[in-house]
Amino acid sequence: MKSTPTHAAATPNLLTPESLGMRLRTARKQRGWTLVQVAERSKVSITTISRAERGQLALGYENVAALAQALQLDIGTLFSHEYEEPPAKQGPVVTRAGEGVAYKGLSFTYEFLATSASGKPINPVLGTIHARKINSPEDFARHSGVEFIYVLSGKLEVHFETGEVTRLGKGDSLYFDSRIGHAYISVSKQLARIVGVITAESDQMLLARQGHDQLEQ
Repeated sequence: MKSTPTHAAATPNLLTPESLGMRLRTARKQRGWTLVQVAERSKVSITTISRAERGQLALGYENVAALAQALQLDIGTLFSHEYEEPPAKQGPVVTRAGEGVAYKGLSFTYEFLATSASGKPINPVLGTIHARKINSPEDFARHSGVEFIYVLSGKLEVHFETGEVTRLGKGDSLYFDSRIGHAYISVSKQLARIVGVITAESDQMLLARQGHDQLEQ
């Protein structure tokens, strides 16, 4: 992938696993919780949390979202430059080119946008997919809500745990229920880049799902 000024400008804003781990550990300590308590709340293993807190593990979005929810943190706050709560009321939030906060996960490099906006019902990101193959079932992410992506460049495949595979190229988009296990891989010579919107499960979605589950019982 050819480098661009925008990509280069984002480099100083890279949030390392060590920095993210420190933030997670600080939040846990502030709440007086043990690793066991956070593991129970997040459904993330104690080993994964411990390694992440020590900066020894790059987390995927699924685990970041689960830990943020368990620790009662807004993901935007977790990835903000200053790592502090913004004012309760705020006007439009602008993220200039290259000013997002980047984080390299297991198969993605995410650039989180509008990180200073707290309590967002969506999490907008720019993503570079550096995974080239699926190595194991653990590569499939699952999290509440829905996901939308639009391909900016390159080609990619989205694999679902159902066995379905969707191939996308520049200008293509995809919307899906992110509770279904999914994994991205780049299949073009250049790494695929996308803009994505990831939602949390809204109250309406939760009620609808609970009603559907009750009907099936």
